[in-house]
Formats: sequence, C-alpha cells, structure tokens
Amino acid sequence: MSTTEQDLDGLASEFAGLRAHLTAVAYRLTGTVSDAEDAVQESWLRLAGLAPGKRAEIRDRKAWLTTVVSRICLDRLRSAAVQREQYVGQWLPEPIVTPLEGAPGENPLDVAVRDEGIRMAAMVVLDKLTPEQRVAFVLHDAFSVPFGEIASILGCSPEAARQHGSRGRRAVDDAGPPLRTTLEEQQALLEKFMVAMMTGDIQAVAEALHPDVVLIGDSNGKARTSRQIMVGGDKIMRFLQGLLRKYRPGSFESAVPVLVNGDLGLYMPPNPGDDGHIALDAHVNTFAISGGRIIAIYDCANPDKLSRVPSAGTGTRQASPDVKP
Repeated sequence: MSTTEQDLDGLASEFAGLRAHLTAVAYRLTGTVSDAEDAVQESWLRLAGLAPGKRAEIRDRKAWLTTVVSRICLDRLRSAAVQREQYVGQWLPEPIVTPLEGAPGENPLDVAVRDEGIRMAAMVVLDKLTPEQRVAFVLHDAFSVPFGEIASILGCSPEAARQHGSRGRRAVDDAGPPLRTTLEEQQALLEKFMVAMMTGDIQAVAEALHPDVVLIGDSNGKARTSRQIMVGGDKIMRFLQGLLRKYRPGSFESAVPVLVNGDLGLYMPPNPGDDGHIALDAHVNTFAISGGRIIAIYDCANPDKLSRVPSAGTGTRQASPDVKP
C-alpha cells in the first residue's frame, strides 16, 4: 500500500468518527435526510480532494468539516425557500424513524436523534427561521461554533452573525417547543389516546388532547391529510373521527409503534380501501406532549419523505444508501 493510500485510509477512519456529528449538524440545518447526507458526503469529497500539503494545514478537521457542511446546508436552505413556494400545503421536516426496541444503533442518524434538539417539535420551530438565523442559532447554541467562524459561513460581520443568532434564539424561545418527556409517559398517553379514538370515547379523547392542540399535515398534495394547520381539541377530534368513518375498519389498528426523531410515534402502512372505504396512504405520526397532554400532532404523508420508514411490524429503519467512505 502506498503512502498516499495509507494517508487516505487514516483520513477515512478519522472522518467516520466525525460522521455522526456532521450528520446532526446537517440535518438540524436542513430538516431533510437526503440533503444532510449529501452535505456530509460532499464535505468528505472536498477533504479527500485536497492536496496532502493543504490537508496538513488544517489544524482542526472537525471545525473545518463543520464549516464546509454548514456552507453547503446554507445554500440548500436558500434554494429550499424558493422551492417551498410551490409546495402544496404545509411542510414538515423529514422524519427519522429508528428502532423502538433493542440496543440503539450506531448509524449516524440513530446517534443524531438522541439529541433533544432534533425532536420533531424543535425541528418544526427551526423551520420558521430565516436561513441565516437558523445557521447562526444552531451552530452557536447547539455546537458552540464561535460567531467569528459563523460570520465567515454567512458572509457577514461577526456582529451581524451574532444578531442572526440572537433573533433565532428569541424566535425559538417565543415558540417554546415542549421538552422531551420520557418514553414511558409518551407510551401511556399515546395508548390512552388511541384506545379512546377506536372506542369513540369522546371524553377520554378530550382529556388526552390539549385545548390548544395543533395538527400539521404534510403531503405536498400526494396523499390525504390536512392541508391547513388545524387548531383546537374539538376541531381536531371531529377531524379524526371523520377519518375513522372514511377508512376501512382495522386500517388504524395496523399502526406500528416506532421512534420518530427519538420520540414515540406511529407508522401507519398503506391500506387498500374496499366496500366503499377510501384507501389509506402511508403516514408517520409524531406527537409533542406538554403537561401530560398532546399539544401537537405532526402527520407526514408525503411519500417522498417516507422512503426510509420501516416495513410494517419490523420496527427497523430501512438502511440509507451506501455513503463513502
């Protein structure tokens, strides 16, 4: 093996150790798994493509790679803002579905979702920020990147970068996404809610839902869900009861408990309709809980965002495409 090949092998090993960190940065910045993985892969290609002398000049490869990934993600964010003008209905971050049972995996995405900042409620709030606010806030508050380095990524002064971060932090604080509750608390509330829905126990449903609960559906017009944000326990309860009447009995009983961005959620596999009932599209539901009640329901039905969810009953996430090294 040549010296160059040995150097690249060592570099690849070092990069593999940083992949989970870089994936967490990229996903939190973009909210899209494919964009996050593409950004991480591109950062590797740029590092490996440097001449050995140039690589030797990099004093902190973790910081260098974080900067590269952040710049790529900033470009994606800016272009995504234009693309979403044509998006049908609401837009939710792409859910990351990981095993519910067994030892936590060591896939970069499995590692990333252990961070509370990647729970769906927090990601939804991040999506309300401008690209500059999001980059400044996430890099500084979540990953302790100095504002001087953030300024070089954003192409602005350190003071302007600080202002972007401050505005992003203020927006997140004002939105107040609830903290993650334990899986045991989530399971108890979710079971209560589902049983109440299936049995038509209106009082129990009302007790499980916060009066100001919101439901956000994401399908891009490719599946059935609410296109507008729904607010209020009574309104959402009536909406969910209407769904139970429209779809074939048993459709919702096939829901598979999974972890979605580290929280308990449900994967509902597609279910063909018959006898006058509508066919059920595949859905991934995530729930935000506050004060022992469901305060938000996130319903992702866009098939483009569900290519990685588990097959019914497996409880495991489909493997990501091979990414080198």
